[in-house]
Amino acid sequence: MTTAHLTIDLSAIATNWQALNRLTDCATAAVIKADAYGLGIEQVGPALAAAGARQFFVAAAEEGVALRRVLGPGPEILILSGHMDGDAPLLQQADLVPMINSVDQLLMQVEALPGHHFGVQLDSGMNRLGMEPAEWAALRDIAEAQDLRLVMSHLACADEPDHPMNAAQLASFKEMVQGVEAPLSLAATGGILLGRNYHFDLTRPGVGLYGGLPFVDAVPVVTLDLPVIQIRDVEPGESVGYGNAFVAQRQSRIATVAAGYADGLIRAMGGTATVTCDGQKLPVVGRVSMDMLTIDVTALDHAPATLQLLGQHQSVDTVAGFAGTIGYEILTSLGARYNRTYIG
Repeated sequence: MTTAHLTIDLSAIATNWQALNRLTDCATAAVIKADAYGLGIEQVGPALAAAGARQFFVAAAEEGVALRRVLGPGPEILILSGHMDGDAPLLQQADLVPMINSVDQLLMQVEALPGHHFGVQLDSGMNRLGMEPAEWAALRDIAEAQDLRLVMSHLACADEPDHPMNAAQLASFKEMVQGVEAPLSLAATGGILLGRNYHFDLTRPGVGLYGGLPFVDAVPVVTLDLPVIQIRDVEPGESVGYGNAFVAQRQSRIATVAAGYADGLIRAMGGTATVTCDGQKLPVVGRVSMDMLTIDVTALDHAPATLQLLGQHQSVDTVAGFAGTIGYEILTSLGARYNRTYIG
């Protein structure tokens, strides 16, 4: 088989959810947007529901509809982008909870779907989504008179525990929600790890479920094994790949493997990345191509059939570091060409 093999451990995702849930005394939802961070809602959704998750967050109404088909009736599905133009039929038919972000969205909600449940997102300082304090003060009575399911905000710097923004946003959120009777939520994965002051009534772990930082105790979820197409001998002074980006300084054995930037292996990682073989790290040499990587396997005493990029020896955040990005981007970029196997 030429295509790389991506193994996704559903039991590891469930274990990570349960571990984060145990860190709180409140309800724990699951963020499953972007097709479960690229790992597949059809498989991940039921695994998290079986683990105990009863509330799920997605980015858009269309994602909510797809998740409702997977989960069936019962679990609450909340839409982070809120109520966008044209969403009303989707929100109603799939029983979705839009997180209202603005005055315009609230007006659209009460006019298009009177009596339909919704939540509200507040801007506590991130300046991305949510109502400003003055907007919320003006509309709070209207919102609370409806079927208000949740009031939430989002932390900008939760992955940096000592960042002053965390305390500032916590104080801002507390001020805005003083006296609110609806359930409250501020913490995603990083916020959970900041401690109970940030937990309120509901936490919303996302990347930590899938093995990413800042949840350092996460069980690895994905393994990516790359098949070796060819191994060749390269003499000192000979180059490998586009642009002569790598020139051998010694007699070398170079393996070409079947995966590249078309499969989500970001081109920027070329020249800094490693793969592993039975735990031994081997350098990627030359540029990342559309369908191929080249690896220096001189240190091996055998010709491997596969080399591993992600797994027990290299996390998604390790690989992200090679490219100067974050684990989220690696996860959500994992390519459609991979031969996927779900275990657990």
